[in-house]
Order: sequence, then structure tokens, then C-alpha cells
Amino acid sequence: MKWQMPKKLLGLAAVGLVAGAGYLALPQKTEAQGATIKIAYVDPLSGPMAGIGDTGLKNFQYILEDINAKGGANGKKLEIVPFDNKLNAQETIVQVQKAIDQGIRIITQGNGTSFAIAISEFVTKYNERNPGKEVVYLNYAAVDPILTNDKCSYWHFRWDANTEQKMAAITTFLQGRKDVKKMYLINQDYAFGHGVRDLALKFLKEKRPDIEVVGNEVHPLAKVSDFAPYIAKIKASGADSVITGNWGNDISLLIKAAADAGLQVNFFTFYAGGTGGPTAVKQANLSNRVFAVGEGFANIPHKASQDFEKGLRDKYKVSLFYPRGVNQMRMLAAAINQAKSDDPKKFAAVLHGMKFEVFNGGQGEMRASDHQFMQPMYMASFGPIKADQPFDEEGTGWGWTIAGKVDTKDTNVSTTCKMNKPS
Repeated sequence: MKWQMPKKLLGLAAVGLVAGAGYLALPQKTEAQGATIKIAYVDPLSGPMAGIGDTGLKNFQYILEDINAKGGANGKKLEIVPFDNKLNAQETIVQVQKAIDQGIRIITQGNGTSFAIAISEFVTKYNERNPGKEVVYLNYAAVDPILTNDKCSYWHFRWDANTEQKMAAITTFLQGRKDVKKMYLINQDYAFGHGVRDLALKFLKEKRPDIEVVGNEVHPLAKVSDFAPYIAKIKASGADSVITGNWGNDISLLIKAAADAGLQVNFFTFYAGGTGGPTAVKQANLSNRVFAVGEGFANIPHKASQDFEKGLRDKYKVSLFYPRGVNQMRMLAAAINQAKSDDPKKFAAVLHGMKFEVFNGGQGEMRASDHQFMQPMYMASFGPIKADQPFDEEGTGWGWTIAGKVDTKDTNVSTTCKMNKPS
């Protein structure tokens, strides 16, 4: 993977659930029965991660409003339908089944890798048992590489870069940061967090073997209300930097605890830009010491995406946390148009290997071998906005500045996927 600095700085263990006999009710509606194409949004809308789920829902609502204003898909409007999985694996499958019972054949979800694996396995088994009534799963944020490797499925498409791609980008960025000498790893105790930890160790050894890893631990997902004991350990370790895949309250509370303890270190993150994260960074006064990796940021100098960002903020008072969600839904609409059908079997065949101009500019491709979307990636730091940067975050007066970019061709990672295409 080759790192490129931008020419001009303008401006985030499988539960093993599979479909059982009780989950095999057939959809009640067919394509010809409605003039609206419904997409089930299955994510937490209550509990400690409700803020993340609500922000995502508003993102998708605006994305579909934009698509519908331009004609929708195959003459139909797109509609996002929320289902609250309560950040629970069993409830996730219950909600997917409810969506199918309502005739919905497109599922989207992103928060929680173990839930994503459960959905992918459920949908794959469901489709095997119900030919002609297939359901497709569009993954916008669950990034465990296993979903496009050993557990890949033809019916699963992922638009977020996977953990391996993101960690490769972070550690490539660290090659130019010789001030980083002692690293502390702290992550959530589930499949995704373990993946971040393991890949950080792997890539640091390959790219920055001189960095000493002075701490490596995991904590319960969405159950820690006070990270002070963890911050005390980081402080005692002598670390000058932290790598974390934490998301939701787990990243904002971690950084808040750092502020309370006066800990001034670098944070290299996947999801510091999530709800509450920017406010916590500002309160911690960690100016340009918190970094995030992603497929896009608000202050990238690209007029079309900045106009979209402004429209979303004006209407829903939230930032576009998911540029990949725009790519996902625009590609869905384009595939439905090209297939002239919202039958998942027909438009999935179009998505398979589809190339597309991404939201922030540049070429993307849904890799046919594993259904991993390949796209440009950016590294950004968070600090006081500059005169030519239009967007701050959460009213802090601070925003994201692009520090580097990885082109699409340099985001390739290998895959072990052996995909079984339907006949």
C-alpha cells in the first residue's frame, strides 16, 4: 500500500447464528405490489449506542431523499424503514425476520461485526431455502475481514473498508511519524475489537518495528461508563500514542477520561468522528492529536460532496458520518435501474463487480471476488478549522483536516473468499 500526501490541504467472534426453521416465513409482498422500494435499517435505536443508530438513520433518510428527488430507482421511490436491534445478536435476527415478513428484501446494517455475521449467515441460509424470494444484505460499517474472506457470501456486499485496509492505512501513515515511539492498544472485547488489536500488532511489526507496544487490552462493549482506570494504565505505561477501534460512547468516553486525567497523547482511531467524539476531543484540547481513517471527510475540497453535506446539516442537524452510505445507496439505485428490477437476484448481479464514481471523488469498485468495495481512503486530524474549511463538527469550531490519502489501486488486500454464485 502506497501513501500519498495531498497536493493541497483545503479545506470504524461471530455469534454463529444461522437461520432456523422458525425464521423461514416467505415475504408477503412481491416487486409488482408496491411503488416503493423499502430498505430495512437494522441497528441500535435504543440503549447506550442509540445516538450512533439515530445519526445513521438520519444519514440514510437524507441520502434516499436526494436519490428520490433525482428519479428514484426504476421509477420507484426508496424508503428506509428502521428496526431497533437493541445492540443484541438475537434481537438482530428477530428484526431481520420482521422486515422479511413485511415484504422487505433489502437489509442494511453496520454497527457490530458479530451482528453482521449473523445477518449474512441468516440471509444466505434463507435464500437457499427460498429460491425466487431472495434477500440481499448491504453492509455499510461492519468491517471484520472475515465477512469478505472465510465467511463471504454472494448476498453480502460491504461498502466500508475492512479492518485490514484501515489498519494498513493507519500504520502506513505512522511510517512518517517518527515522534511515535510507544503505543498502547485499547479495544472493545468482541470480534471487531480483537481484529483491530491483532492487525495493529501485525502491521506495526512490519512497518514500524521500532515502536514499542506498552499496553494491549480489551474492555466490554458499551458497558464501561468510566474509562478513568484504563486511562490511568495508559498514563502509567508511558505511551505517547494509542490505537483504538472504539466506536459510539466507547470512543467519546475514552477521550473524555483522557481529558479529565490531563493525558496528552496521540489517538489513532477508526471512529473518533462519531456522535459525541468531536465534542470529547475538543474538551480534551487534543488539537490535531486525534486522527481518524475513513473513505471521506466533510472538508475534502469537492464541491458536490460539500453541497450534499451542507444540505444534510441544514435539514437534520447532523454530519455525514457515512459517505460510504451515499456510495451504497447510489449504487443500489444505479443497479436497480440497470437491472430494470428491484428483485435482489437481478440487481445483485449488477452490483457484482460494479464500478462507480465515489461520493468524495475518485473511482470505486465492488470487487467481484468477495464483494468488498474498493475506494480511496483518507487520514484526517481534528483541530481548529481553517479559513478555507467550511465545516466544523458538533458546534466545536474544530473540524477534520486531510493529512494523507491512499488511492483505490493501493487499498487492495488479499482475500480467501470462495464465493458460491447462484445459478
